[in-house]
Parts: sequence; structure tokens; C-alpha cells
Amino acid sequence: MTYILSLDQGTSSSRSIVFDREGAIVAQAQQEFTQHFPQSGWVEHDALEIWRTQLDTARKAMKSANIQAREISAIGITNQRETTVIWDRKTGQPIHPAIVWQDRRTEALCARLRAEQHNELIFERTGLRIDSYFAATKIRWILDHVPMAQERAERGELAFGTIDSWLMWNLSSGQHHCTDVSNASRTMLFNIRSNQWDDELLAMLNIPHALLPRVQPSSSYFFHTSAEHLDKAIPVHGVAGDQQAALFGQACFTAGMVKNTYGTGCFMLMHLGEKFTLSQNGLLTTSAAQSSATPEFALEGSVFIGGAVVQWLRDGLKAISASHEVEALAATVPDAGGVVLVPAFTGLGAPYWDPEARGSITGLSRGTTMAHIAYAALESIAFQSTALLRAMMLDASASQHPLIELRVDGGASENDTLMQLQADLLGIDVVRPGITETTALGAAYLAGLSCGLFKNKNELEAQWKTQRRFVPSISEDERNGRLRLWEHAVRKTCAV
Repeated sequence: MTYILSLDQGTSSSRSIVFDREGAIVAQAQQEFTQHFPQSGWVEHDALEIWRTQLDTARKAMKSANIQAREISAIGITNQRETTVIWDRKTGQPIHPAIVWQDRRTEALCARLRAEQHNELIFERTGLRIDSYFAATKIRWILDHVPMAQERAERGELAFGTIDSWLMWNLSSGQHHCTDVSNASRTMLFNIRSNQWDDELLAMLNIPHALLPRVQPSSSYFFHTSAEHLDKAIPVHGVAGDQQAALFGQACFTAGMVKNTYGTGCFMLMHLGEKFTLSQNGLLTTSAAQSSATPEFALEGSVFIGGAVVQWLRDGLKAISASHEVEALAATVPDAGGVVLVPAFTGLGAPYWDPEARGSITGLSRGTTMAHIAYAALESIAFQSTALLRAMMLDASASQHPLIELRVDGGASENDTLMQLQADLLGIDVVRPGITETTALGAAYLAGLSCGLFKNKNELEAQWKTQRRFVPSISEDERNGRLRLWEHAVRKTCAV
């Protein structure tokens, strides 16, 4: 029993990866699933399709690795966070499509909560700012819009979960309704100081406690899966939201270490250790993945549209036929030619927090080509991440955590052009590890620690290796000039 099966349920696909004792990938499988956009600003998933694709990839990964269930020490789960599912406890059927983290339909409710002056209470207890990004208002919307849902929730007939809870419910054939602290911390209902659901916040939104899952440390024993799914009961020993899992997989275990994940969105986290710190610069405080009952924290900044801007070039503008072609197209021009693309398709996240902003392209001229727009699209990912790190540096300076490098992962981190742009704009080294699937690796590490496959964090840290280091190559003056151009474009976008 020397393998870990990591279930990595993302925003656009479900993946399963088999890792060995050294943290190396043995086999993997991946399936995309349908994205639903019923109205402008609305994003939904079919929760049953998520479950089917996740189970299918798990079986395929095991088959590809040529291993049996008895050879797997434990399962680790990581997931797209905030995406909200409510289902019938008796039938296991969702009562509404899953409302995805990108969805903005509850902005009116969030505006009302802000107007009622709940900002400070929520920020102090959850580390979050009132935003439709988080699960709480999505829960309220479903309870309001599905007939009898509120009454059924109060009677204990319904269950709420982020995607980890939904997967675990199905893996256990409806026997276990649970989550971990990192996912609970993204609901806007969880007191991250005490690691408990907050009764006052639940009352504020009239959300019944009976709807909620039990909460455990990220690295702990959850349950054994039902044998019917993977041919044998396998223990689940690790669960974490994708970004906290990536922080763990990047071996960012100590205060001051930072990682950025480049996926559909971009998510930057800085470990704070056991010290609860509220950002003064537009960031969030969240629970880090925990291996004990002791709370650990991280500062977080989120970019809503990261790699998704490349998908837009592919699917919306038809500028490329496959996402990987963007690097070659951008490489045909030396720079963006003055073009700045602000991909605020679903509003702007940290540090701007403007839910009403919408995307813009500025600096167009007769000489602008699709290559310039492709370059500007890549640059927009780096610009947004730079704004996050600059805000983080201000908070870190106050906490005396010096930032010397940024560890990167996620699909878009394989793009050398983007990573060099990122180093140039940040003015610090950008470090890509040997294994960039750090989200799945983090879930595997959490599971492996809990089941005893790994002795301690020092052993995991020793496994982390650099694949390439990107060093800044432009002057401070050029860097500042480009950042001024970006901030000018953001101001114009937010003013619309």
C-alpha cells in the first residue's frame, strides 16, 4: 500500500492522479464537463455530471497505473471551492444545479448586506469580504428559489456542501456529510478563529444549521469509501480546497511563503502560520490546510479570470483553435503594442473588489493585430497577479514576512512567456517546481501524512524540487511604467 489516489475536482474538468511514495505521478485521467451559462453573470454545473466524471477518472487512473484498490493507502480530495450544491438527503439528488464560484447572481443580496453594515462582523470572523463569490449567499438564493427548500432544510431533509462534501457524500453512498476547515472557511459562515460554524452569521441569512456538514482538519481520517465505487473500501485521509491544497503541495509550510496557481482563475496565498491577521490592503484571510485542530491561516487574493481569458480567445473570438497556441501567437510580436486587456468578465476580485466591472480592451490602433491582443491577454494574467502580490507585500511588510520568490503551479504556469512576464512585473524570482500538479499533490500529501505514509512535513519539503527559475529582466522604470498603464486601464474599466 504505497500509492495515494488524488481526486482533483476543478472548475472545468475532473481529474484523478495516482502518486507514489516519492510524490511522483504514476498515472492520471481527466474529463472536461459542461459549463452552463443560463443568464449573463450566471454560471452553473450539473453536480451529478461532476460526480460521474470524477468517479470515471478515478477508475481510469487506477487502470492506467495497473494497480488494485488494495494497493492504495488513502484517497486525498481537492476541489473547486465555493461552488454550492444542495441535495436531498434521502435520494441524493441535487435540488438545483450547482452554483459555481464565478456566479454573480447574488450581488443584490450582497449589496443589501453591505448596506446593513455587516461588513465588519463578517470580515472579523471569517476573514472574508461580503461578495457573491462565497457560498453563503448562493445557499440563500437556492433556498429562496426552489419551492419548499427552506422548510425542508429546517426539517433536516436537505444537505449543503461545497464540491468536496458532495463527492464525499457520494463516495460514502450517503453515509457521511463532511468537509474540512479550508473549504468551510470559504462559505462566509465559518468562524476561522474558533473553527466552528458561526450561529450569528447563520441567523443573519436564515440558514438552518441542519443543512451544514461536520468540519474536520484537512489531514485527518474522514471515512472509508463504499466498496462498490472502486472495488474495495479505501480510506479518505485528506481534504482541502484547491488553493489551500496547492499551498501545501508547494511545501509552503512556514509564514511568509507564497504560491500562485494559474488555472481558470488565479489564486495567490501566503502562509501566515498560526497568527490570525486581517489584510489592510484588499486581501482575504482564510484557513490554511490543517493537520491538527490548531487553526492555521493564509492571506489570499483571487483573480476571477486567469486562464479563462485564453479560453475566451479560443471559444469567443476564435483567435486560436487550442489553448496552447496562445504562446506561439503572442510570440510573433515583441509586446502588446500599447493594448491593455482587463478581463473583468465577472467583475474584478482582490484587491479591487468591483463586482460591477466588465471587461475592456484599451489602446487599440489601426496597427493592432490579434497577436497583440493575445499578448495582452497573457499580460492581463500577470498584471492581475502582480496587483495581488503588491497588496500582499504591504501586508507582509507589516507582519515582517519578507517575500523573496513566488512559487507557481497550475496549467498556465507551463507557459514560459507568461512566467517571464510575471517575473518582470513582480521584480522577484518566479519558481516553477518539477511537479506543477501541486493541487492534486497537496491533497495526496495531506492524505499521506494522516495515514502514516509520510512521517512529517520535513520529508515532504525534501521532495519539492525546482524545475525552472524565471528571473526579472527589465528595469524598475519599465516595470513601473507598464504597471501604471495597467492601473489606468483598470480605472477606466471600473468607471464604466
